[in-house]
Order: sequence, then C-alpha cells, then structure tokens
Amino acid sequence: MTTPEYWGSRTVKVEGGLRARSTRGDIGESWWSKRFLAVLESFALGTRLTRGRNYARAGQVLSLTVEPGEVAAVVQGSRPTPYQVSIALQVFGDDVWGRVEAALAAEALGAAKLLAGELPPHVEDVFAEADAPLFPSRVYDLAMRCSCPDAAVPCKHLAAAFYLLAERFDADPFQILLWRGRGRETLLANLRALRTGTAAATVAATGPAEPVLTGAARVLADMAEPEVEPERFWYPPVPLAEPEPGAVTGRDLLLRQLPTPPPALGGRDLLSALRSWYR
Repeated sequence: MTTPEYWGSRTVKVEGGLRARSTRGDIGESWWSKRFLAVLESFALGTRLTRGRNYARAGQVLSLTVEPGEVAAVVQGSRPTPYQVSIALQVFGDDVWGRVEAALAAEALGAAKLLAGELPPHVEDVFAEADAPLFPSRVYDLAMRCSCPDAAVPCKHLAAAFYLLAERFDADPFQILLWRGRGRETLLANLRALRTGTAAATVAATGPAEPVLTGAARVLADMAEPEVEPERFWYPPVPLAEPEPGAVTGRDLLLRQLPTPPPALGGRDLLSALRSWYR
C-alpha cells in the first residue's frame, strides 16, 4: 500500500513490500550470492548502489519473480506509479545443460551437494568447462530495463532488485540455475537418472560389490543366528555377569600422573575432589 501524498522528489513509502533481511553491512551470506553481487559492485555505480541497497532494506520492492532468462520486479520510487524492472540473462540450451549435468553426476560430492540444496564450490568450473559461465561477468551480459525516467543503467531501482535477488539466491540457490534455464525438479531428476545409470552400468560390468563391514556391523554379521524361543518372552530377564576387568589399575591413575594444580585453581584440594569423582 502506497501513500500518494508523498511523491515528487521524495520516495513514496511502502507498507508490506519485500524487505531485505540484512539491516546493515553487506547483503548476501552464501558464496554464490556474494559472487553474484561482486558482478553488480564491479559496475562502479557509486551512490546508485547505496540508494538501491537502502531501497531493498526499506521494502520499496513490491514484487520479485525469477523465470528462465528473466528476473522481473516492481519497485516503488518517487512517483505514484511503481516502476517495472527487468533483468534478462541468456538461457543455456539443452546441449549445454546436458554437459553440465553429466559432469555434476559424475562427481558424487557435486551431486550430493545439489541434492542437499547447495551449490558445490566447483560448480563455476563445471559451467566454465561447458563454455557457459554460470554468473554474468560483464554488465553487457545483462539486459536491464526500468520504466523510471533515470537514463543511467542500472538505476537505483535495478540495484534494489539486484540486492533482493542475492538474498533470494541465499535462500534457494536453484533460483540461479532457473534463471539460466533449468528448474530444480528437472535438474535433480536428470542427476538422479544419470547417477542411477552410472551405478547400473558399473554393476553390469563388474557385478554387485560385496559390502565391507567394519566395527560393530562386522561383529554382528559374524555372530550365528540365535535360536528363537517365543515362549521365553514372558520370562524374567537373566541378570548379566559382572565383566572381568581387563587391567588392574587405579581409577585415578591419570590424576596421579598430572602435576599438582596451582593454588589459583585449588591446588591439592582440587585433586582430592577430582579423585572422588573419578572413583
């Protein structure tokens, strides 16, 4: 809801707008959102960058949506009618995504990170090897438009959308991939299919691998299966025998090997108290 009595040279205040979670300092917490904002800050926007951050924190952005190839936002400025903002980015084709998905599926760590909702640290390298950089590296990689009268691009309204978009990436890194043309469900389904196919091909070539058991699992596997007597369920439990000590040592052996604590820590009185606890 806007208050039209404040307009002209002053920003029209908004109630219920999208407000940045960060109230001071830098915006963006994850490495991928910081990487994205580094592109914005490399544009040398000066005060427009600062005013855009203030817009994002004041809740001047009314809406923000991410679709393949375009981020659309509505930002309230100094006029009664909000401004329409658009940030377009090239969408990758199926051939590029096929190479990226195959590379990610081939690495257990990369696939596991994505399935857990995170971007693996080397994901930029995967896209670079597919000749498709994940993040825009130049201002010319982005097609930016705003309906405001400011001739500068990007303006403060676009900058506000950038900052909120970075926080959106913090909450859901798949929004970055969606912007490049691949949604979460499709990407994860393709990764699962590729991982399953790789595992099936390995089993077909080498046969099923025997599980390697260690520790308690190995002990349990080596134990003979006990005879089952259902009627004994109602019997009282059989008490366990006390285990035989493996070594005869004093329980306060460690305390006797340590030097006496300084008086500030309690001295011998501390040792006496600890010795009773050990026993």
